[in-house]
Amino acid sequence: MSGAGGLLAGCGLDSAALPKKTPLPEPNRPVVWPILAANKPIAGGLPPEANATFRVLAWAHRLSHNCLDAFSKAYKCEIELTSYTSMSQALSILRRRGDQFDVFVGAPTEQIGPLVGRAQIQPLNHSYIPNIGEAWPVYTDPYYDSHWQYTVPYSVFTTGIAWRKDQVDLDPYALANGWELPWRAAIKGKTAVLDDYRATIGLALLRDNDDQLNSTDPYLLNRARDALIDLDGLVDLRINNSTVAELATGRSFIHHAWSGQVVAAAKKLPRGVPDDVLGYWFPPDGVGPVANDTMTILRRSGNPVLSHFFLNFMLDRHNALTNIAATGFTQPLTYATPSRLVQLGILPSSLTSTAVMSTFLDRGLKELQITPAGDLLWRQAWQAARRQAGAGG
Repeated sequence: MSGAGGLLAGCGLDSAALPKKTPLPEPNRPVVWPILAANKPIAGGLPPEANATFRVLAWAHRLSHNCLDAFSKAYKCEIELTSYTSMSQALSILRRRGDQFDVFVGAPTEQIGPLVGRAQIQPLNHSYIPNIGEAWPVYTDPYYDSHWQYTVPYSVFTTGIAWRKDQVDLDPYALANGWELPWRAAIKGKTAVLDDYRATIGLALLRDNDDQLNSTDPYLLNRARDALIDLDGLVDLRINNSTVAELATGRSFIHHAWSGQVVAAAKKLPRGVPDDVLGYWFPPDGVGPVANDTMTILRRSGNPVLSHFFLNFMLDRHNALTNIAATGFTQPLTYATPSRLVQLGILPSSLTSTAVMSTFLDRGLKELQITPAGDLLWRQAWQAARRQAGAGG
């Protein structure tokens, strides 16, 4: 990775105080991102902006409208929500219209370095966010943003394989390698993968018993590409992030999925269809993709104080439970244990395999920030597979 100073070229910021080299963050090598003189935290003790129009950029269907309404009433502001359906789309929106938003909800951990390097997000004033105490302790010093200078955690999830038990006569838990399910079941026209280049190239790597989810080896990435092309030949592969609707309606019988999507799908099943028709496979030993995304404040936010209040609001346990119930995605709060979520009727007992616990962070596989050259290899492999599969048919 070139030094962070190089990343800031053309941003009009003083990068003289930055280190010549900023390493890529890894669990055993956390990174403290620099804070520049031209991009410092706001002062403490300020009131939230009055009569504001608060602009939120967030994943589609991943933010409770009840929470937004409650925040709007509490702080007497109007809310404009802009949704995205893939991270590529989100980053494109930020490049073109980043100055039009206050907060970015859903920033993945591997994108924090580039967001800091391009000065797209601002450092936080912790005095406005006391509810960080509700989060798992690891998030006060995460490896990707040591000392949580720019981020607070949002949702935490695993990536696995969902299937309709009433339609698929093959149980991934009975396979030596559950990642093989889409290839082994070979269900034509009813198999879909996520529209996410890291997650889906990663699926193909895991299917080949390779857990190098941050590899930049062209041989491995091209082999993963070919495995996805082979899958397309078997099933007329479909690519989309509409996992919730696909599973609930039966448009997909097998869908590569983020865990929270499967919980949300259970709530969308037609009347009379029990939620136990849905299954979710994630390696029982926990050695599979585990991730969290974050909430950040855009550098050019017109309402920076209100933005801090929003981050704090979403970490409140009552608001978090409301959000989890609406979206299906767990937030990493100590109060929101799997047993409590089941007890409250938020998590179906038949889908406890979707639950994420803090111990998963230790043994799970993580998608890390990789070099720009390595990232390009991943994108090229994905685009080749995507073209072959017809991009989301």
